[in-house]
Order: sequence, then structure tokens, then C-alpha cells
Amino acid sequence: MQQESEQTIVLGNRYHLIHQVGKGGMALVYQAYDQMLERPVAVKLLRDDFLADEGFRERFRQEAKSAANLSHPNIVTIYDFGFDANGLFIVMEFVQGTDLKTQIRKKGHYSVKEGLPLILQACAALGYAHRAGIVHCDVKPHNMLVTPDNRLKITDFGIARALATIDPQEKQEVVWGSPQYLSPEQAQGIAPSPASDVYSLGVVMYELFTGHLPFETTDPDELATLRLTTDPVSPRSLNPEIPEPLDRLILKILSREPAQRFRTADQLGRVLLSFDQQGENFLLTPPPVTNNTSLPTQRMESVLPVQRRAEQVPQDQPTDWKTILLELATILAVGGLIPFWLFVWFTIRSLIH
Repeated sequence: MQQESEQTIVLGNRYHLIHQVGKGGMALVYQAYDQMLERPVAVKLLRDDFLADEGFRERFRQEAKSAANLSHPNIVTIYDFGFDANGLFIVMEFVQGTDLKTQIRKKGHYSVKEGLPLILQACAALGYAHRAGIVHCDVKPHNMLVTPDNRLKITDFGIARALATIDPQEKQEVVWGSPQYLSPEQAQGIAPSPASDVYSLGVVMYELFTGHLPFETTDPDELATLRLTTDPVSPRSLNPEIPEPLDRLILKILSREPAQRFRTADQLGRVLLSFDQQGENFLLTPPPVTNNTSLPTQRMESVLPVQRRAEQVPQDQPTDWKTILLELATILAVGGLIPFWLFVWFTIRSLIH
């Protein structure tokens, strides 16, 4: 099917394929037009050679199901899922822009001022997914789309896992994902967790600010050994413009032990919100929270693509009940004296007159 002219293909009697804009390991991505709702869309079409493989078909369905349940400004929206004579396809929001991997290759690396807003948006998206019980499992710059106005959107939930279905004791013999961005536990086939996504996001941060990966080798065995036995070189040694607090943070995120990282992307996002451009206010321990949510959702989910929100939104403050009760007592005390003083006033007046 994919050798035919794209101009003549209409999926499900509705989605007119215009041209191919990308490809992944198991699917081709097209810019398309929804003839019913008259709007541009993106269509991911499973490759012909994977159609007969039940495992790939199930992963494709899983991507649609996982992402369709997530509604967030930094996650690509899924519109539809279908199958016709041309194959299995997912219809999603069309995002103008390019993936972050392409952007890094073009720029070499990002400055802290340019890169932090993008990472904050990634934290917002992944934090939302984690709260919804979803681990992405394949966080990498290839799966982060960046628009011309620097809005970042995460896509490709093809190997996402629902936390409710993960057995902490499970051991996978076949490991899915991109080797350079996998957490050490995922590479060993150990059950993933939100902390696994945090590690992968740390690899993205390392690459974003240095232009290099923490471990640069094409040998899978050597990569596995390095990931499990060696700490990455300091990002600051590759890019001296990286502030020391950010350097320490990235190395903390890339800890081999999940417990040494941050538990969720929300926690990482809260720490990044404490970072100012001079690196003078950067906490490696997340500030305390007053509820079960790891990150102030109202702030993170509305992160602007260019302007940081840390200065715009005040930190959550605990309620000062002692002060409130004291003020109420004062009001009641003063209020209770009003009848007494009125009685004294009218008594004096009656004596005078």
C-alpha cells in the first residue's frame, strides 16, 4: 500500500493522506486531512510488514489506548483509531514543528535559558501521565515535538505501561525501547516505574545542554556495561556554561539506583521551578507539599513555552490557623462589648437630662 501515490489514499473513507512527514520503527507518519471535520491531522500507519505480527498490532493498539486517555496541552492528542484495506492506523493532532532530536542536531546544544522551558513542559506532560497511572517507557527527544513558538508535546506511547498492571517482581526477557535512553532497570528487564521515565528525561537533558549522550557507543553490550558500572562525565565539562547546580542535578537524575533520582517527573519539575537563570536558587530536594500530588499541577500544566512561571506563581503556603482564630476571637470580644457601652452611654445621658 505504501508504494502507491499518497495523493489517492483515503483511510476509513475519511482521512486523506497528503505526504509522509516521518517514520518510526513500526509505523509511517503522514500529514493528512480529515474530510469530515475539515481539519489537518497526523496519521500513523502501521508498516505493511508488521501487519501480520500480533505483537506489533497489540503495541499499536496500546499506543492509541494509552494516549487517548490523556488530555494535556503537552501531550499529542489522539483523535481516532481504525483499520481498513490499507492497514491499521492512528489519527492524532497535527503538530507544526520538528522533533527535539532534529533541533539538537541543528543547534549543537541549547542554552539553559532556551532549554529549561522545554524540559519543564516535558515534566508537566510526564508528571500528568504518572498521576494518571501511565509510565511512558520510551522517553527520548525523537518523541518530543517542538512547535515554532517552542511548545513541546510528547508523543509515541507505543510501549507505555499502566502502573496497575506492573508487577514489581517481573522480569522481561525482551526489552523494548531505545537503548541510549533506557534506564538501567529497564535495560535489565526489571519492571519500569515513573523513576525510569525520569532517568530517560535526564538523558534528554544531558543531550539538550551538551549536544552529547552520557554514554556514546554503538556496541549494545558496552552500553549496558557502562550504564550499570560507570557514572557519566560531568555535563559541565562538556559545556562550561552549564551552572554547577544544574550539573549536579543532571547527574543526580542519572543515578543508577531509582531511589537516588526523583520518584516522578512532578518532583523533578518542582525542583526545576526553583531554579533561576543565575543558578543561585536551586534545591536538589523537592520542596514539601501539602497534599498527595507531587507537583503543583495548576502551575506546571500551564507552563508557557518561552516564559518561566516560577516568578509568576507564589509558592504554596500553609494555612495559619492560629492567626485566623486570634482574629476571630478579637472580633467576637469587641462585638460583645458593644451592648455594654451602649448601656453606659444611655445611662449617662438619662442622668444628665
